[in-house]
Amino acid sequence: MNSTTRSMIAALIAVGGIAAATSASAQQPRRGDSTYQQELSVCGRNQQDRAACIREAGAARLEAARGGLTSAPDYRRNALARCSLQPPADRADCEARVLGGSGNASGNVDGSVMGGGVIRESVTTVVMPAPAAMPAPEPAPSRVPPPVMAPTAPMAPMQQMAPMQPMAPAPMEPAPMTPVR
Repeated sequence: MNSTTRSMIAALIAVGGIAAATSASAQQPRRGDSTYQQELSVCGRNQQDRAACIREAGAARLEAARGGLTSAPDYRRNALARCSLQPPADRADCEARVLGGSGNASGNVDGSVMGGGVIRESVTTVVMPAPAAMPAPEPAPSRVPPPVMAPTAPMAPMQQMAPMQPMAPAPMEPAPMTPVR
């Protein structure tokens, strides 16, 4: 190959590279770029690891480019779908917690997603009917046999004791002193 051919090939490659760069910069911004920039601006200022935040923003951008992120999720429908998995007796209470209380139930929401989760509490007032009068229970028969008393012989009368006399105090001697070195 001669040097002219090589020069022409190099010139074509350079012109192609410039044309590709020009067309790439003239393209319309990709769908999701503004959202991506907004998400990147938050990275480092929230409680999430910066690298993980950037990685998730990039993944969301790719999914938006594929058309996978078309609308906001319907959180209410998702929550009610989780309630449908509850036993029928608990389903109404679950729906009342998700929807914020209904009837005689009052709801309270505490926590955050960044803090580890949202806790939904509901208090339902249930009035219990008065209990029917019950007869007093009869004492149960004892399983322990009654104590058996053995006959004893009569005791002899006690004899009178002489009064006690006080003791004389013991003489005290001083303790020997030892020198301290």
